[in-house]
Amino acid sequence: MPHATESPRPTPAVSCALLREGRLLMVRRRNPPNAGRLALPGGRVEAGEPLAAAAERELLEETGVQGRSLGPFTAIDVIDRDEAGRLHFHYVLVVMEMAWSSGEPVAADDATHACWMDLEALRAAREEVCSTALQVACRLLGAGNQR
Repeated sequence: MPHATESPRPTPAVSCALLREGRLLMVRRRNPPNAGRLALPGGRVEAGEPLAAAAERELLEETGVQGRSLGPFTAIDVIDRDEAGRLHFHYVLVVMEMAWSSGEPVAADDATHACWMDLEALRAAREEVCSTALQVACRLLGAGNQR
């Protein structure tokens, strides 16, 4: 996570929206932002790394699952300010839609837990799920959209 400075710059990051049999792959984050909360697997894009490659790498690093990027699903600003309104961090999060290739989820790297969840389970765990992941899940798993 970038340190608070006078003028922090936006940090590019990816999240992986991987559906399999009507369930979305989720992880419980070990580190901020969203430490302890359920979120989509993902992380920072490395310099010179295409978004698709970053998503495939982060998915494998955090869950042991191999997937293929199908392209961007949506983009979300994740902005945090302190009580005085100073910018603490700003992530430009590109959610990449992914296709499962192989593997079963095992938490690693920044994840303490990895599992498949359907929309009902995600809604039941609403208080534990980061808001951006829940928004993506509702769009992907909503009526008629289960792949």
